[in-house]
This record gives sequence, structure tokens and C-alpha cells, in this order.
Amino acid sequence: MTLCPCGRIRSQPSGFLIVNWALVELKNAATPVTPRWFQSLLFKAKPLSRPVLSIARADGLADTSKGGTMATTGSAPVTATGKMVLDLARKHVGEQYHLGALVPKDNPNWSGPWDCAEFVSWGVFQAAAILYGCNRDFGNPATADAFTGFWERDATTLGEIITLEKAAGTPGAALLRKPLPGAIGHIVISDGNGGTVEAHSTATGVILSTVAGRHWDFGILVPGISYSIGSVPVAPPPTVIYRLATPLMSGEPVRQVQLRLKAAGFDPGVIDGEFGPHTHAAVLAFQNMKGLLPDGEVGPTTAQALGVTLPPA
Repeated sequence: MTLCPCGRIRSQPSGFLIVNWALVELKNAATPVTPRWFQSLLFKAKPLSRPVLSIARADGLADTSKGGTMATTGSAPVTATGKMVLDLARKHVGEQYHLGALVPKDNPNWSGPWDCAEFVSWGVFQAAAILYGCNRDFGNPATADAFTGFWERDATTLGEIITLEKAAGTPGAALLRKPLPGAIGHIVISDGNGGTVEAHSTATGVILSTVAGRHWDFGILVPGISYSIGSVPVAPPPTVIYRLATPLMSGEPVRQVQLRLKAAGFDPGVIDGEFGPHTHAAVLAFQNMKGLLPDGEVGPTTAQALGVTLPPA
């Protein structure tokens, strides 16, 4: 037997079966062959690769080394759900956060530190044995590096983008604040009732929070996971949120942010009232030093820490 990178044990003959089957599917493809097509092919192939299934999972369903059960040929496969992702995430509230932490997605006993994207990608893998939002979604789950930018990539090419309202009302859905070039985004897990579970910041760690009043770009459903779709109203942010954007955001509030950053020892470059890359870098450094959510954006929390008043949205 051989061990696939995703943790599946399969017999060698079934490996050849999958290759031959995939070649036939490719030859007979009736639609253009795109990354989404290959992703759908992967999910179709799962039953073919399963005379025996053994995945390291936090719920122990298939972790035979720790006394769990093993799904064998003929047994009903476990259907991964958004609620499973949510329940896994909730167990880690209170654990530590570290920006850039690398989390082995196949380690069911990991208890931190986390960063936001690693936290969500770990939950997805533990629930569904799917690498998603990582630099290499078909690589080694122990070393796959998750990032909000990779979540944006996968959402636009492989997954399903949904409205913020649907994401807020769907347990286990993700909400993404995508990163602009040179910036850092944020991603959270929806509890289906307008709340979130998220690896938030150094000061607060993994927390329960809310969707409303914050900047998000869209919601995400991961293919291969079953969701109970709902909808919850999402209130927009109460103030303008300053961030690295195109064109650059500017004005007196940005100038005040720059002055406060400089006074605090974080050089934003020229005090010109434009939120450019230097101001973004200074904001990010300030947030890291203060233990705030390190997204490089100046919203109500960062503005309060700087002593700056933001204009209403």
C-alpha cells in the first residue's frame, strides 16, 4: 500500500485505476479544461481511491493509530459538513495567535499558535481531508502554507463565492477580507447566526466575534463540503476604514494616522495624507506591536489605539 499526500491509504492497483479513469475523463471532456474542472475531477475520484481510508482527524473517525475507526470498502463514507468545520474551530477558542504560524493540517491535536488562514484551512482539512487556501492544495498537508491570498485564488477558481449575508447565515462558511498587493487580509469561520470563530490577534488569540460592522469582500463555500445555507443581515462598518487600495485613499484622517504613527515610533514615510505602502507597513507594525489584528487596515479598533477619530461611512 502507499500513502497519498492527503493522508489517504490506497492500494497500488487503485492508483492505476484513477490514472486511467482520469485520462478517459480528460479525453471525453465536453467543456473547456480549467482548474475548476480538475478540482471537480478530484472529488469524483475520491470513491475510487478508497479500499481503505485513514485520515488523521480531530474527531478520531479515521485515526487508527489513536484507536479511531476505519472506513472500509462498502461502508458509508462520512460526509463533511460546514457544521463539522465550525464545531472543530470552537474547540480552540482561547488558544494563541501568531502571524505567519505554520500549522500541520494533518495534525488533529494541534492547539496553537494559529494565524487566521491556517486556522480555517486546518478546520477544512480535518473535516473533509481537503487542502484549500494553501500554496499547494495537492501537496503535503504537514507543510502546506495557508494564506488569505490563496483563499482568494481558490474561491475564484475552484470554490463558490457567496454573499456576505449567506455566509453569515451558513455554519462553517468562510468570510474573507482579501489582501491587496503588499497587504494582509483576514478570514473567519461563520457560526451561521451572524457570529464568527477566528484566529484574531496576538492580544486576543482565537475568539468568538461578529460579522457585522467589519470589512469583508465575500463569503466562500469549499467544494466537497455540505452546507446548510441560511441568510443573516450584515450591517456595514459604521466608519470609513482606511487601507491600502487602488487608487490610494487620502484625506485629513490619513494624515492624522500618519502623524500618530510617527509619534509612536512607526515611520509612515512622507506625511502627505495618502495611505500608501509606507503607511500600510507602519500600520501593520503598530498593530503587531499592540497585539491587534494585523491586517494593515485602520478601522475603529486601530484608530482608537492611535487616538484618531474616523469619519462616518
